[in-house]
Amino acid sequence: MNLNLTGKTAVVCGSTQGIGKSAAIELARLGASVTLVARDEDKLKQTVHELASSEASHAYIVADFSDPETLRKKIQDFTATKPVHILINNTGGPPAGLAIDAQPDDFLKAFTNHLISNQVLVQAVVPSMKNEKFGRIINVISTSVKIPIKGLGVSNTIRGAVANWAKTLSVELAPYGITVNNVLPGSTMTSRLEAILIANATRAGKTYEDALQDMIKEIPAGRIAEAHEVAAAIAFLATPAAAYINGINLPVDGGRTGSL
Repeated sequence: MNLNLTGKTAVVCGSTQGIGKSAAIELARLGASVTLVARDEDKLKQTVHELASSEASHAYIVADFSDPETLRKKIQDFTATKPVHILINNTGGPPAGLAIDAQPDDFLKAFTNHLISNQVLVQAVVPSMKNEKFGRIINVISTSVKIPIKGLGVSNTIRGAVANWAKTLSVELAPYGITVNNVLPGSTMTSRLEAILIANATRAGKTYEDALQDMIKEIPAGRIAEAHEVAAAIAFLATPAAAYINGINLPVDGGRTGSL
């Protein structure tokens, strides 16, 4: 099985913490040269330093997904200097809350941070993927694209849009050797999950620990995932071995999602 990413360049978004950072680490271990994208330059520098043990060289781009035009310029400047083979679209989800309580601007902000910024990045990297005859676009979204999650109204809405956008792209780009897939993390121990647990506990009048145990009870595996477990799935989809896997939603959720 060919899992070697030596000579490949990966752009990993939201890569200074959680799943994004773990994905960057896994891709570097497989030989890829990783360029991190996030808002906090100090954290980006620290993460690049952590990747330095691998043989490939690594870099970073400071960008905020709430500003797609600045993101467009920065990613275009980067792709003008080197080809990109792998793009990991990943950014923090919208705040928890009921859909009925959300303001229209809440949906617009989430749409910009997720779908619009994803589109900007894809348009910048696809030309070099076509030239290289190798491309992997992997979107880290949510199991809510299969079954909406209670209390995440805006997120459920926007994640579904991203999933359908990705499926459409998978058909359009497949003839060029480019695959487009979605990884759907279940409950994974990140700062995002901690915020959701706090919101759940507050809403139900429970302790954080009680809210955590309620969540674990719904997971057949009986535990919360670690970020590196989701990152392993992301990394595999980026490899040559995954060349014929295209247009799928891959739950990494310990069996929690109640659908095929």
